[in-house]
Amino acid sequence: MIKRIKKLKKIRIHREGSNTIAAGFMGFLVIAFLLFQLETKIPFWLFVVVFGAVYGIVLNFYRCPVRRFSETDETEKIVVAPADGKIVVIEEVEEHEYFHDRRLMISIFMSLFNVHANWFPVDGKVKFVKHQNGNFHKAWLPKASEENERTDTMITTPEGQDILCRQIAGAMARRIVTYAKPGEDCYIDEHLGFIKLGSRVDVFLPIGTEVCVEMGQITTGDQTIIAKLK
Repeated sequence: MIKRIKKLKKIRIHREGSNTIAAGFMGFLVIAFLLFQLETKIPFWLFVVVFGAVYGIVLNFYRCPVRRFSETDETEKIVVAPADGKIVVIEEVEEHEYFHDRRLMISIFMSLFNVHANWFPVDGKVKFVKHQNGNFHKAWLPKASEENERTDTMITTPEGQDILCRQIAGAMARRIVTYAKPGEDCYIDEHLGFIKLGSRVDVFLPIGTEVCVEMGQITTGDQTIIAKLK
């Protein structure tokens, strides 16, 4: 069993959004100052209200809560949710690209208002990371898993089982960030990556894996146990 390295970094705003948030705040100050010079203050207050609402949504999108899988220190055979969102798929599928057999697929859809940081679903070693360009269908559609732009990360668990985690760009998402590197050890509690705007994450598991969630269930990344390996 891989010894888990437990590091807690107090990240409140994800690093992927730091430049956007800083630039937005500076732009707000400049425009607000110019509008405040007008004789009537109505444009100024309208701008403050509208921009404040939009800025609040952006801050919410880039938030990155500090989390640690705390149900048990033992993560052997545990599969946690790699993302916040809602379970939209639990089914057996034919996976022809890597496994060439049937796999259990569990999919989590992330809305605009979910945390968009992604976590590793299992402890193990990164076998490979592959990015594939594609379409931008709505993320909850079945064809999104195969046809949309995506990044596939294959993880080999300490027991020797290969688990595929697929980050999928949706109709609004235009950038997938993956921190996983081939050959590196990875652990539950560590960030796999980040997807900007609405998107989805699929996890492909061996047939016979015990499913611990149900359709429509809300998940919390790095907290919700979605399955237990045999």
